[in-house]
Amino acid sequence: MGGRGGRRCRNCRRTLSSRRLHAGPVGRRPGRLRPRRSRRVDGEARGGREGRGQLASGLRRAPRPYRLAPRGPAPRDGGDPVTTTVTAPARVRPARAAARLRHALWWLVLTLTGGVERRGRLPRGGCVVVANHSSHADTAALLAALDASHAPAIGAAADYWFASPWRSRICSRLAAGFPVRRSGGGMDDLLGMADTLRAGHAVVLFPEGTRARAGELGSFHRGALVLAEHARVPVVPVGIAGTDRLLPKHGRLRPSLVRVRIGEPLPYTATPEEARKAVAALHDRTVAEPLRDSRARKVLARVISARLGLLLAFAWACAEALSWPLMPELFLAVACVAVPRRALKLSVTALAGSLAGGLLALQLASAGVSLPAPLTTDRMRAEVRHELSVEGASAVRHQPWNGIPLKVYAKEAGRADVPVTHWLSESARARGARTLTVGLAFGAFGFLVHRLRRLYGLYLGLLCGGFAAGLSLIVAGWS
Repeated sequence: MGGRGGRRCRNCRRTLSSRRLHAGPVGRRPGRLRPRRSRRVDGEARGGREGRGQLASGLRRAPRPYRLAPRGPAPRDGGDPVTTTVTAPARVRPARAAARLRHALWWLVLTLTGGVERRGRLPRGGCVVVANHSSHADTAALLAALDASHAPAIGAAADYWFASPWRSRICSRLAAGFPVRRSGGGMDDLLGMADTLRAGHAVVLFPEGTRARAGELGSFHRGALVLAEHARVPVVPVGIAGTDRLLPKHGRLRPSLVRVRIGEPLPYTATPEEARKAVAALHDRTVAEPLRDSRARKVLARVISARLGLLLAFAWACAEALSWPLMPELFLAVACVAVPRRALKLSVTALAGSLAGGLLALQLASAGVSLPAPLTTDRMRAEVRHELSVEGASAVRHQPWNGIPLKVYAKEAGRADVPVTHWLSESARARGARTLTVGLAFGAFGFLVHRLRRLYGLYLGLLCGGFAAGLSLIVAGWS
């Protein structure tokens, strides 16, 4: 038998205490011992169970960034539970690289949907950004407007944006979101971002807690101010305008300009009411500020947005295919930049007018009727006759690129007795590619320069001058 209070190990025939080391499995050398696994939980004090839970909470592994932090136990003295919060280490370089990608992504998206405009800058170092909240597009607006060097992280409702794995990935990767519980534990989640603030990043919060109705600003919760005071960083108010029109609550996406105005930093001792007043003032000032616009663009926009705009596009393109010297792409360059959202309808209508005018010109020429064709030359007509004799109606595929007007092809095709159906299909293919491409390209350009529409008059002058110079070179080249 073994010694007092011990037992004999069957593997190495040694008497060991139940609290000492025991031998390894059969086949190993007797001298190589391994420690017996303790039954105590992490943090339990030796010789008793006091301290279990309190000490364990201090030894838990820190959660990964933007994951829910465990709620720390309330201190016995009734003090602030802030001191027991577990925080995640900040990853500066990866966070800023990802922030630059998100900044470029959402800037491009908002530029294509009406533009984004920013006034003011964030202060250097970490800060808590508080903003009004009326649309899901507010997050995109802030990611596109705030400096990527601050690598902003945006608080999101855990019960909505982190309720499923796929939604969690979208929120955390595309919107830099971190979960904030609304049913208890939310203060711990916010205070877990203190190290992120100390690392020089910005934490964006919507103190209203939910989307408000358009034009309204709800009361502010104190979580953002408590976080700022805990991390000793300033509070920066931000006013957002235009997102309620871009993506209304329970509505659909509509093109609109988004404007973001960044205010002067508030001290971390500011109250929720002071932060709310600062955000409300910025929002009201941004909404009331008129957007500078060109008078010429306003007049054209009213005409083009009505049915008269589509009628003008059809008539212009049809007349050009018969006799009018100015191509329909000039009209699209004027109209699609003035009203970008009408670019597709205007392009399709202009294409229909061009096909109708070309078909009518072919029929008139086959009947012996010849309309005037200004700014055309004998060399153009000779080239078209040669192409038609070799390729038939397929010769019209050269028209978008060689500078010869469609009316020349239509008249010569009528004189050459080209079949109507074959001509219509080939001209639709050739003209469709050019007209739709040009119209949509100018529409995209109009979206991109939406903030510069006050310079629309200058744009018209440059467009007309460039078109006149290009047309002169084409006519001179075919003379």
